[in-house]
Amino acid sequence: MVARFFGRYEHSLDAKGRVILPAKLRPPFEHGGFLSQYHEGCLALWTAEEFEKQMLSRQEAATTPQDRNLARVWASGTHEVEVDRQGRLAIPSFLREFAGLAGDVLIHGAIDRVELWHPAAWEERVKPVERELVEAGAASRETGTSQTS
Repeated sequence: MVARFFGRYEHSLDAKGRVILPAKLRPPFEHGGFLSQYHEGCLALWTAEEFEKQMLSRQEAATTPQDRNLARVWASGTHEVEVDRQGRLAIPSFLREFAGLAGDVLIHGAIDRVELWHPAAWEERVKPVERELVEAGAASRETGTSQTS
């Protein structure tokens, strides 16, 4: 069965750079996962199966020197992780620095992965799209039309 991730949660890093992975998101990671740098400055937590798909996709796409360098950067910015008995996930310092994580962490399901965001980065990069969706929904209710993507 393919793991799918949904929901939004807020937690904080502890003094050792660990964050609690929400209980609803934990089961697919009982044997660990892969934490990588991802788009827009967030971190992506992948199951082993989904990480394998990502690696194959990047390997197949690496046909030019630039593509190969992008694959190298992605692979070097990835860390294998484990979730401990208390549900904590240790985030290496270089990944915390990449995502700007120092205190609060926004954790959300992103269908095929879990993403970890600095709340201010989420507000800047993702929240505007959320507002557009809300406004589009309100506009369609006012006009009686339906909007699909």
